Amino acid sequence: MENDAYDRIGDEPPNYEETSFSGGTTSNGNGTGNGEHRAVRPSVVSAFGHDTLDRVPNIDFYRNAGSVSGNRAVRPSLQELHDVFQKNGRISVTTTVEDREGSDGTPSDDVESVIPLDNKDGTVRFGWIKGVLVRCMLNIWGVMLFIRLSWVFGQAGWGLGIVVIALSCVVTTVTGLSMSAICTNGVVRGGGAYYLISRSLGPEFGGSIGLIFAFANAVAVAMYVVGFAETVVDLLKENDAIMIDELNDIRIIGCISVVLLLGISVAGMEWEAKAQIGLLIILLIAIVNVFVGTGIPASTDKKSKGFFNYDAKIFMENLPPDFRDGETFFSVFAIFFPAATGILAGANISGDLKDAQDALPKGTLLAILITGVTYLGVALCVSATVVRDATGNINDTIATGMDMFCNGTNTAACEQGWNFSSCDVSSCKFGSMNNFQVMTMVSGFGPLITAGTFSATLSSALASLVSAPKVFQALCKDNIYTALKFFAKGHGKNNEPIRGYVLTFIIAVAFIIIADLNVIAPIISNFFLASYALINFSCFHASYAKSPGWRPAYRYYNMWLSLFGAVLCCGVMFVINWWAALLTYAIEIFLYVYVTVKKPNVNWGSSTQAVTFVSAVNNTLSLTGIEDHVKNFRPQCMVLTGAPKNRPALLDLAHCFTKNYGLCLTCEVFVGPRTETLTDVNAGMEKNQMWLNKKKRKAFYAAVACDSFRQGTENLMQASGLGRLKPNILMMGFKKDWRTADTAGVQSYVGVLHDAFDFEYGTVVLRMNQGLDISHIIKAQEEMERDAQEQKDLEKEELAEENKGKSIFRKSRNLSTQGLTSRASVTTPQSPQVVVVNERLVSTSTQFQRKQGKGTIDVWWMFDDGGLTLLLPYILTTRKKFKDCKMRIFIAGQPGRVEQDRHEMKSLLEKFRIKYADIHVIDDITQNPNSNSWKMFEDMIEPFRLHEGSKSTTLTEALRKDNPWKISDAELDTFEEKTNLQVRLNELLQENSRAANLIIVSMPIARLGSVSDHLYMAWLDILTKNLPPTMLIRGNHKSVLTFYS
Repeated sequence: MENDAYDRIGDEPPNYEETSFSGGTTSNGNGTGNGEHRAVRPSVVSAFGHDTLDRVPNIDFYRNAGSVSGNRAVRPSLQELHDVFQKNGRISVTTTVEDREGSDGTPSDDVESVIPLDNKDGTVRFGWIKGVLVRCMLNIWGVMLFIRLSWVFGQAGWGLGIVVIALSCVVTTVTGLSMSAICTNGVVRGGGAYYLISRSLGPEFGGSIGLIFAFANAVAVAMYVVGFAETVVDLLKENDAIMIDELNDIRIIGCISVVLLLGISVAGMEWEAKAQIGLLIILLIAIVNVFVGTGIPASTDKKSKGFFNYDAKIFMENLPPDFRDGETFFSVFAIFFPAATGILAGANISGDLKDAQDALPKGTLLAILITGVTYLGVALCVSATVVRDATGNINDTIATGMDMFCNGTNTAACEQGWNFSSCDVSSCKFGSMNNFQVMTMVSGFGPLITAGTFSATLSSALASLVSAPKVFQALCKDNIYTALKFFAKGHGKNNEPIRGYVLTFIIAVAFIIIADLNVIAPIISNFFLASYALINFSCFHASYAKSPGWRPAYRYYNMWLSLFGAVLCCGVMFVINWWAALLTYAIEIFLYVYVTVKKPNVNWGSSTQAVTFVSAVNNTLSLTGIEDHVKNFRPQCMVLTGAPKNRPALLDLAHCFTKNYGLCLTCEVFVGPRTETLTDVNAGMEKNQMWLNKKKRKAFYAAVACDSFRQGTENLMQASGLGRLKPNILMMGFKKDWRTADTAGVQSYVGVLHDAFDFEYGTVVLRMNQGLDISHIIKAQEEMERDAQEQKDLEKEELAEENKGKSIFRKSRNLSTQGLTSRASVTTPQSPQVVVVNERLVSTSTQFQRKQGKGTIDVWWMFDDGGLTLLLPYILTTRKKFKDCKMRIFIAGQPGRVEQDRHEMKSLLEKFRIKYADIHVIDDITQNPNSNSWKMFEDMIEPFRLHEGSKSTTLTEALRKDNPWKISDAELDTFEEKTNLQVRLNELLQENSRAANLIIVSMPIARLGSVSDHLYMAWLDILTKNLPPTMLIRGNHKSVLTFYS
C-alpha cells in the first residue's frame, strides 16, 4: 500500500498534505482504529519554514489507546524519517496502530485528561470535595467518635490520649503523603489502593493486596451495618419493642439495611453521593451538638452521672492515665486506631473523579486534618467536663463546706459537691470509664447523638459498599486472576460494577447473619493497614529506584518518611492483634506466590523492575573489581543456534550447562547487506526472546547483521557480555554438509573455530547423526497452521453470511478460496520417506528435553585442556534429566602401565571430587586403523585433494594457485600420524561407546595456517561418524578444576 503523502518521483522531497493531528478520518480507505488517526503525514511548514515529516512535540503522541480526552496521534518512526529518500520516496506507512491486546477499548481505559471533561454522555464525575473530602471524613468519623472516644481518654488520660490520636494521625498522614506522591506520578484510573500499589510495585503485590482489600471492604459493610443494627436494637430494648430476640433482630435489621444501601449504590454514583451529603449533614450537626452541650449548664441528673461544665481541676485530674481491667497503652491504641482508617475512601472511586491527581492529595490530607482536630477537640472537651467515675445517684452529694475533706481519686467531683468515693470500692455505671453513652449525656440534645451514630455507621457502610466492587472490578479488568474475569464487566454510563455489587452484598449478608464480628474485626483492620504499609513502601521503593519515570507533581514527601510509615503500619498491625497480623501476612504471601507463579501478561513499568535493573547493574559492576577464581568458574555459553527454536538439541544441552546459574546467549547471524537484513534482526529480537521465556529457557537472544557468518560470529565473540558476565564457551553444531557446501562456507565455519581459539573461548561442537537444524520443519508447520486458521476463519465467514446472500461477500469468499487453493497447489506433498526422516529428526532434536534413561556418559579425555572436557559432563550428571547416567572416563595409556595410569587418573578424580563409574585406559590407541576405516577417510577427502604427486610441477603450481584450499600430498604426509589418530579413535569409540547416551571427546586442534580447512573438517567428521550424540570439547587451557579448598 502506498502512502499519498510521498512523491513518487526520484529523490525529490515528498509532497505533504495539510491535515489535522486528530481530526477526520483516514483518506486511504483503511478506516480508523480505536480513535487513532494517521491518514496522511501533515507537514509543519509554520513551525520550521519548510516541509518536513518531523513533528513538533504534542500531547496526542503520548496518549494511550482508547483515550477519552483526545485522539491518539502516531509520530513518524525513525525508520520512516531515515529511509524515506533511500526508497525513492516510496514507503509503506500504516495509518493506524492496533489497540493493545486485552484492552476493551472503553473510555474508562484512559482518563489522563487534567481538564475536567464535558459530560456529554451523562457520566458522573466528582470534584475533590464531594468525591474525596466528604467520603474520607464520613469513613473516618465512625461510631468510635460517639461511643468509645470518652473511654479511650478515660483509660489513657488526655496526655496519652493525645499521643494515641497523634500516632494514629501520623500513620494516616504519612500514608496520605505517600499516596499523594504516587497518584501525582501519572494518570490514576479506577481501583484505588489496588491501582496505586499494582502500578508501583507490580501485579504480584497489587494482585495480592487488591483481593484482600476488596474483601475487607465487603466485610466492613457487614461490620458497620451490624453496628447500626445493634444501636437500633438497643433503642428497641429500651422501649420494650424487641421483635424476636436481640441476635435475630440484629440480623433482620442488618439485612434490611444492606438491601437499602445496595439499592442506593446500584441506582448510581449520583444517588450515592447525594445520600452521603445527607448523612454528612446529620453527622456534622451531631458533632456540633456535643460542643454546644458542653457549654450548657449541667443538670443535677447529669452531675450525678459525672458531667460538670468546664473545670480546670477535672481537666487536670484526667491528665494522667488510669488503666484498668488489664488495659495498656497499646490495647487502648488498638481499640482507637480503626477509627482513624478510611483515608482511602476517595482513592477507591478514583475512576469516578474528574481529576484524581489533584483531588486525592488535597481531599485526603484535608480530611485527615479535619477529622484529627475533631477527634482531639471532642475528646479534650469531654476530658474537661466529665470525671472518670460517677454513681448516677442524685443523693450522693456533699454538704456545703465539707469539700475540705476531699482527697483520693475523686477530688474534682468532691470539690463540685459530689461524693463518688464508693466507686473506689465497687464499680460504678457512669463516668467516662464506665458509660459508653457519655456523648449522649454531654450533648445538648441526646437523640441527635443517636442520629449521628446512625449516620456514621451507614455512611461508612455505604462507602465500603461502593469501594469494594470498584476495587474488585479494577482487579478483575487486569485479569490477574483469570477465574474472576466475569466480574470485570461494567454497566451503564458510569461503567458500574453491578456484578461486584451483588457479590459484595452476598458477602456482607453472610457476615451479618453470623452477627458476631469480634474475631473478624481485627483481621479487617489489619487488611487496611497492610494496604497502608504497601502504599508507603511503594513510594519508598519508587524513590529508592531513582527511575527517571518517577516524577511526582506532589513534592512534599520523603522516601525515608515513607519507609518509616511502612514499618510503623506493620508495627501497628501487631499491636492491634498479633495473630491477625500473622494471618494477614500469610494470606498476602500466598496470593503473592500464586500471582508470581501464574505470571500475568502485564507490564506496568513497576518500581520492582527499576530496582531489579539497578541491582543488576550494581552487582555486575561489583564483579568487575574481583578477579576470576577457578573455584567460581561456571560455564557461560554463547550458542550459535540461529533462531533458538531451529536447533533445540543444541539449546537444550547449553541450558543444562548453565540452567539458572550461568549466562546462556543464543546467537543468530544474518548474512547479507545490512539494509536488507536489519529489518529481520529488529523483528526477531523480541519474538525470539519471548519464545525463550515461554519455553522457560533461562537464556538471552542476540543477533547481528554482517556480510559473512564468520565476521558476525567474530563480532559476537568480541562484544557479547558485560564485565565478568561474558561468554567463555562457544557452542555450535557440526557442519554436516561440509562435503557438498561451497568452499567459502567451509572456510567460514572452520574460521569460526580458529577465532574461538584465538579469543581463548572454550569450544564445544555437537554432532547428531540426524542433524540439528529443524527450521524447514518448523516453517512447514507454521504454514500449515496459517492455512488451517485461514480456512477456519473462512468457514466462520461463510457461516455468518450464509443467509445474507450479498454478492460482495460471495466475491470476497471466492477470492479467499482461490488464494487458499493456489497456496495449497504450490505446497508439494511430502513423500512417506521424507515424513519418516523429518519425524526422526524432530524426535532426535528433542531428546535432551526428556529424562535420559539409565546409561552412561562416556568421556574420552585425551588431552588436558584445563579440565573443561571433564567439568561439562560432570555438570550434566547433576541435572535431573541426566541423574540416572553414570560417567565413564576413557584415557590414553602406554602399553605395560595400564594399572598405573588408571591409578593416577583415579587419584586425580578423587581429588577433584568427581564421581565416576569406571576408568578405561586405552593402550592400543597408537595402532594403525584398519583398511575399511582408512578407505572411508580417503573417500571422504578424495574430492578435495590436489594429487600433485602424479602431475607435473607446472600443472601442480597452476592447480595450487587456482585451488589453494585443496589438501596437498605434503600436508597429508606431515599430519599422517594425527590423521591416523582420528580414524583410530573412531574405531575405539565404535567399539566401546556405541551404547552410550552421550559421548564427550577431546576436540583436535588444527594448527593455524598449516592444516587446510577441508582436512580439519575431515578429522572432525571421521572422529564422530556413526556414533550416538557426540560433543567435541576443547577448553581454553586454563584450569577450571582445582583440588584446593
